[in-house]
Amino acid sequence: MPDEHAATGSAEEAASGGAITRDEVAHLARLSRLALREDELDHLATQLGDIISAVARVQEVAAEDIPPTSHALPLTNIFRPDEVRPGLTPEQALAGAPASEQQRFKVPRILDEEA
Repeated sequence: MPDEHAATGSAEEAASGGAITRDEVAHLARLSRLALREDELDHLATQLGDIISAVARVQEVAAEDIPPTSHALPLTNIFRPDEVRPGLTPEQALAGAPASEQQRFKVPRILDEEA
């Protein structure tokens, strides 16, 4: 029994920039449990078609001899060496706190869960 909601376009058609139909958007909306108005279906079909076309253009440019990169220029992280520096004592850190308990900041409970 054929699926009445099956997408009508092939993967190759989508990859080559084939337009997504209004029925396909409605099907995707049902799968996603989204309630879309009639005008939204038309609008989203156009937008998704544009996205599919843009992805297809990028795929045309991608060449096998070009390694994948995350940036156009090489990046190098520069780390500073770890140095031990004097820090605050617990008493100093808690000195300005409105409330503290067992060397910790005491804050109002925001959840109704038991600790």
